[in-house]
Amino acid sequence: MKTKLTHVRANVSDLQRAIEWYEDVLGFEVHTTYPEENPTYADFEEGIGACFSIMVNEHVPSYGRFNFEAEGIEGFWNLLKDKVDIVEPLFTTPYGTTKFTIKDLDGNELGFTKKDTV
Repeated sequence: MKTKLTHVRANVSDLQRAIEWYEDVLGFEVHTTYPEENPTYADFEEGIGACFSIMVNEHVPSYGRFNFEAEGIEGFWNLLKDKVDIVEPLFTTPYGTTKFTIKDLDGNELGFTKKDTV
């Protein structure tokens, strides 16, 4: 069976606080929130790839790692490194990528990576 990943969600404890962090710290932009009154879910503007969302849930963190491909990763790292909880600092992997991993406010791991050109 062939599949295509279309949507991933991280669990958060406080939606508004998480939205502010994702927007202010990472530069993400909220696309929609649901339900209209007293939202518990938000998804973010997407480029190519799966939709990324957050939702209030008692099971935080989500115990997964969400990896994002990012252009200008070195500059993004320099912008974030003093503002976030670091899991892995910026490094080059033996399999041809440069990456770093951080945690959001609820402990969800967010990896940012770029393929290195040869």
